[in-house]
Amino acid sequence: MSQPSELPLIRHARVHTGRTAVVAPEGAFTYANLLGASAAAASSLLAGAHDLREARVAFIAPPGWHYVAAQWGIWRAGAMAVPLAVSHPPAELEYVIQDADAAVVLAHPEFAAVLRPIAEQAGRRFLLTSDVLQGGSASLPTVNQTRGALMIYTSGTTGKPKGVVTTHANLQAQVASLVEAWEWTADDRALLVLPLHHVHGIVNVLTCALWSGATCEILPRFDAEAVWSRIEQGRLTLFMAVPTIYARLIAVWDAAPPERQQRMSAGCRRMRLMVSGSAALPVQTLVRWREISGHTLLERYGMTEIGMALSNPLRGERRPGFVGVPLPGVQVRVEDEEGREVQAGAAGEIEVRGPTVFREYWRRPDDTREVFRDGWFRTGDVAVVEDGYYRILGRRSVDIIKTGGYKVSALEIEEVLRTHPAIAECAVVGVDDAEWGERICAAVELRDGAGLKLDELQPWAREHLASYKIPRDLQVVADLPRNAMGKVMKPEVSRLFA
Repeated sequence: MSQPSELPLIRHARVHTGRTAVVAPEGAFTYANLLGASAAAASSLLAGAHDLREARVAFIAPPGWHYVAAQWGIWRAGAMAVPLAVSHPPAELEYVIQDADAAVVLAHPEFAAVLRPIAEQAGRRFLLTSDVLQGGSASLPTVNQTRGALMIYTSGTTGKPKGVVTTHANLQAQVASLVEAWEWTADDRALLVLPLHHVHGIVNVLTCALWSGATCEILPRFDAEAVWSRIEQGRLTLFMAVPTIYARLIAVWDAAPPERQQRMSAGCRRMRLMVSGSAALPVQTLVRWREISGHTLLERYGMTEIGMALSNPLRGERRPGFVGVPLPGVQVRVEDEEGREVQAGAAGEIEVRGPTVFREYWRRPDDTREVFRDGWFRTGDVAVVEDGYYRILGRRSVDIIKTGGYKVSALEIEEVLRTHPAIAECAVVGVDDAEWGERICAAVELRDGAGLKLDELQPWAREHLASYKIPRDLQVVADLPRNAMGKVMKPEVSRLFA
């Protein structure tokens, strides 16, 4: 029976006990199963204590049932969930455990051999998900909404990764905003293929689905053939992914025989929403996916510290190259370097305010103060607003290149270079240069059988770009360096030209 003190997520689940919550490699599980398993996990974590009072529990499991039930168990025990990345090496896992000052390390048996020695050496309590999910029941604590719920570590592209602390109230605001904007219902069925140490997979897909009483199908890892197989079945209503995933799905569709292509496209058309995020969506990918699926991908903008802030509309115009308008309950503005609001059409830094914004960087008060200005979170992303729609120009630190007295958007140059017949994908960076301040450099992946040299690229670029935007250095690479979300790691690209 529902208790007034329970977290809203738990209260919502009690309304849908007989419905299927999770379909995973381990099987299909109802909301009743999830409530029972998470209560058992919470009891095991408490181990006789009344409340874990925001103690950090670092946990790792392959995407699936163990992950979901463990996450909910951590929350119900009053602790803060610190998801560990299954793709990270032991040194990075150890860094997060130590930096978060985790009281408990909770691991799926598949990761026991790696995590147990780290936990024991650090003097942390070590538990297996297979044990805690089978535990008994105990009285669970009242968890205040202001308490920390989630600590996700940033990618660390500009320094050591930082723990971003999101409260239960922040999480609820992020989810409620997306549920309203994207019209989630209990009849939805979403396919989750994204990593579960990142806000995109945790909040936008998993938690939105479970908040709504919907079903979340979880694949253990992204596999293009497995995704198409699910889509062809025609039962899915939502799919969210990153641009590189859509590019791989397009490649499989292109290679399929005509009869299967028809089934694949028909499966897409039965869905109501397909979303792209976590990295800039190339316009050519949007156009090709629309040809294949009938869907204009909904592009949105967010980050670990704020959840989602901007989105193209579910119903209405979705503009290629734009990330839409502010989401419900989110305040957004664009400011210049002196903190003044810029005129429409002028570039400035995106700042966000509202209940979705995170509480703090874990034990980094100076870093936390630095990113806020008069209560507004400074994202570090530069954008322009055109007719109310936001267009991202890039990160202030890595995507805005100062060359020859001009400020240039690397993302704008990349969008043009992708139209070159030899270029499959590219990344543009600015590298320190005595003459130009920064010189524009391009790293490119080529199409099969293609070749390209700088003296061939530059004449072509002059027909499409202003002279000061033309790349002055070129590196051809087999694969651009990317993180787990498929986002190109610009600092690593810059090192190619050092």
